Amino acid sequence: MTHMIALVAVLGISAVAGWFGRSRATGLRGAGGRLHSLPNYHGFHVAIWAVVPALIFLAAWTPFQSQMVQRAVLASPEAQSLPAFEMQRESILSEAKEIAAGERDAGFNPESEGLVPRFREAGGRYATIGGALAIFLAIAGAALAFRRVKIDFRARTKVERWVMGLLIGASLIAILTTLGIVLSLLFESLRFFNLVSPTEFLFGTQWSPQTALRADQAGSSGAFGSVPLFWGTAFIGAIIAMIVAIPLGLMSAIFLTQYAPAKVRAWMKPLLEILAGVPTVVYGYFAALTVAPAVRDFGIAIGITSASSESALAAGLVMGIMIIPFVSSMADDSIAAVPQAMRDGSLALGATKSETIRKVLLPAALPGVVGGVLLAVSRAIGETMIVVMAAGLAANLTANPFASVTTVTAQIVQLLTGDQEFDSAKTLAAFALGLLLFIITLILNLIALTVVRRYREAYE
Repeated sequence: MTHMIALVAVLGISAVAGWFGRSRATGLRGAGGRLHSLPNYHGFHVAIWAVVPALIFLAAWTPFQSQMVQRAVLASPEAQSLPAFEMQRESILSEAKEIAAGERDAGFNPESEGLVPRFREAGGRYATIGGALAIFLAIAGAALAFRRVKIDFRARTKVERWVMGLLIGASLIAILTTLGIVLSLLFESLRFFNLVSPTEFLFGTQWSPQTALRADQAGSSGAFGSVPLFWGTAFIGAIIAMIVAIPLGLMSAIFLTQYAPAKVRAWMKPLLEILAGVPTVVYGYFAALTVAPAVRDFGIAIGITSASSESALAAGLVMGIMIIPFVSSMADDSIAAVPQAMRDGSLALGATKSETIRKVLLPAALPGVVGGVLLAVSRAIGETMIVVMAAGLAANLTANPFASVTTVTAQIVQLLTGDQEFDSAKTLAAFALGLLLFIITLILNLIALTVVRRYREAYE
């Protein structure tokens, strides 16, 4: 019996038990009794007690079953004859387990074929035990809950408590996930700062994490100054991209809400928002093959001989185009939410349409516009593919938009690509970069919230 069969059986038992619980409550009400709760609540209560304990047991049984299967196989005669070398034994066992699970047809080690029947036998045995216990728990829970179906039983209160617990659990997922991310970044970052000085990391202007093979080589300790990385991130994502995205996004939102006819708006807005659904790797190809050569030729034409084929300007321009929908959509919704009475009042006082937009609509829609810009900045800061393909990986501290620069996210990808040892400063630097980027993003969010609260206006 597989876990899927056990799950289907548990759900079936829950449905049947819920139907019987509802039927019994309906019968009690038909006999002249005054139920505290509606029959549906009694049915839900019985169904919950049938399914929840069984599902909890299955979730707890899965890792336990894997360990028991492993022990059963290791105790078999075939496993006793395996080579003594630990890595070779693990490789053979892993191959046999994958073959038994149907993940591969054959292995490289001949010994793995003899262990496949053992894995299948032990897996089937413990899966049957777990499934049978889960079904037993479902039946027992349903029986206990069915006995509580009475006239004065507060089934609605019990069901609402279960629902409340489910909602609390769902809301805690985001909090616990964020907490886990922060703790993992913090733990690995502390290991990094034990190897590299925080002062060097925060204020250093040289980034070269390539450690040497010998201690006597030059630069064997590497250079971990993060200033060029964060400057490149701000230069591409928060300066060049925003110079492109904010004016174009805001002007497109103003045109669509104030000037465009309904038919034009009906097809232009979805067309604009399609940009948000284009994969970033497509933008990367567009930046590398079309925009970057054009930017380089333009730089050479105006006398900048050092213009590179991989430049911050090329990446920033394409990134700005990519995040236009974020600014435009949020600004569009905010402007459209301004009460019509404010528009009419401004026009009635003699203001022109452009003056009404500048002095009435935009100040009133400022919180939404700031929210859209913040979302766009966060999207730009986290972008990787466009930077890798169009801006390069050179950590240069320069204000020349025609030069090659890199960002924090691009370096994190480079540091964690391939087989890495998580006890070297080079690999742990990725976690320190991630933690610092997380803190900077949090500060930006707090600043945006402060701006929104200060200038927010409430309308009835």
